[in-house]
Amino acid sequence: KSFTRAADAIGGTQAAISLKIKRLEETLGRKLLERTPRRVTLSAHGQMFVASARHLLDNYQQAMNCFGKQKRTLRVGVSHHIVGADLTLWLRRMANTDPEVIVAFSLGTSRDMLESYEQGKLDVALVLRHDNRRQDGEVIGAARFSWMAAQDFELLPGEPLPLAIQPAPCGMRSMVMAALQTQNRPWEEVFVGSGILAIGAAVAAGIGIGAMVERMAAHGCVDVEQRIDLPPLPSREIVLYTAQRDAQAQALISALSADISNS
Repeated sequence: KSFTRAADAIGGTQAAISLKIKRLEETLGRKLLERTPRRVTLSAHGQMFVASARHLLDNYQQAMNCFGKQKRTLRVGVSHHIVGADLTLWLRRMANTDPEVIVAFSLGTSRDMLESYEQGKLDVALVLRHDNRRQDGEVIGAARFSWMAAQDFELLPGEPLPLAIQPAPCGMRSMVMAALQTQNRPWEEVFVGSGILAIGAAVAAGIGIGAMVERMAAHGCVDVEQRIDLPPLPSREIVLYTAQRDAQAQALISALSADISNS
């Protein structure tokens, strides 16, 4: 009943669907749709034609599935700063949303995930906006970073801040350096690891302090910003990149991005 909704459902454009309907009507020599400013309905000829059209599509689908139905693969890349210990819950939610879709899942830095998306290696990228190079994408939430440490962590007076941090180049590392510079705060690397899971493990082990989204921290870790008098860390936008607009992909993307705004 709407060219716009039809376009959304099949991942096309309103103009393309209008053109296809026009060509079909010209081929049949019949007017299939009645159009008004408010809605689109089947004409009398359209009502006659739609039953045969559905039968034709059913036969086509049976022919295509005669060797067994092939599952669709959706290639998804997510920043490791967004999902960590709750990855199991995310994957279960996506699997339960549509068992007929295989999710090819990648976890890495926002920079790497965005580059993979730009190169056509991913269908969906969910990343932190780490620079001003791209200002497009759909902002679906924000991640607030905190200074996390083991509950029994103590910093002696005059000691440099012991950091568990990622190697350069890294947007999060730059963010941490900029924040500490506002206080002229001395610091030292005590652990360097690739990925927030490694950083989180070092923080939980009491090796050092790490900057991360609080829900990503391991059990027993606490925010020590006030206790150690550390500068506040900024929030970062969580951005979704995808060109997949069909209903099946959108359902999976909705499951993927659920609860992100509460980060």
